[in-house]
Amino acid sequence: MQKKVLAWIHGYNHDKYWRRRNIVINPQNKTPLLIKLYYLYWIKRIDARHHCSFGTNVNAGSRFTTPPFLPHGPNGIVCGHDIIVGAYCTIYHQVTIAGGNVIIGDYCELGTGAKILPNVKIGNYCKVGANAVVVEDMPDYSVCVMQKPRIILKEQTK
Repeated sequence: MQKKVLAWIHGYNHDKYWRRRNIVINPQNKTPLLIKLYYLYWIKRIDARHHCSFGTNVNAGSRFTTPPFLPHGPNGIVCGHDIIVGAYCTIYHQVTIAGGNVIIGDYCELGTGAKILPNVKIGNYCKVGANAVVVEDMPDYSVCVMQKPRIILKEQTK
């Protein structure tokens, strides 16, 4: 009950959004086209309300292994069409992931206002700081901070 009330107040139901999004972008899903188009309309309406876009088209779009954790909701998050985001990623508000062959690993954290440019591969367990711009590949367990990109290697913990 509490989740439904919060979803109504914020205008964003996380579970419903990602469930419908998976139906829309999955070409193997046998849901009738008319229902997919209605879901796409519903998704785009939510996106417009929150100034965001998760790269959704009918039977195409960005791929998320699991729905990302959005601590501040979907506010201002923009994802291109040709991206792959790994499992259990955290994406803060105002993040932009440019379309064009971007791969983000599992358990990554993208800080507020981070920008990921095309043709970048981010490894597993990486952190991108607030307002950082990622222009080159990041190995596993690394951190990228500052507006002028700088990668700081972190010791691997076991």
